[in-house]
Amino acid sequence: MNTISVHSVYYFADSCLDPATDSHYFIVLNSNPLADTVLYLVCASSQVEKVRRMRQIHPGTTVEIDPNTYNDFRVLSIVDCNVVFEKSITELVQKHDRGQLRFKADMPMNVIERLRAAVIESVVVEDYIRDKFI
Repeated sequence: MNTISVHSVYYFADSCLDPATDSHYFIVLNSNPLADTVLYLVCASSQVEKVRRMRQIHPGTTVEIDPNTYNDFRVLSIVDCNVVFEKSITELVQKHDRGQLRFKADMPMNVIERLRAAVIESVVVEDYIRDKFI
């Protein structure tokens, strides 16, 4: 998987999400993912109103992305940057090899910067993760 970059987007199902069988868009936030042992990813959801209601107490920690900004999204989507997934490259390679992961178009860098800023703003994300993006 030499296609990993700071703005890579992958589409796969993850056991941490409910239901675990649904695939989601995961966006890589690492500045230099090929040099890191862990990838830090955030997940997009099309359930914009639900995420907005859940995160009212944490303003500035969600990022909305519309289809005009990112063509692979067919509807307005939202990323809850209070939840950062840690995945190894090996784990993603295994998903790819089993046909459980698809590569999507790269996310624009201006959106990546907004996502990182929202992660930094979060009081829920662990300090060691937030520090990666300061």
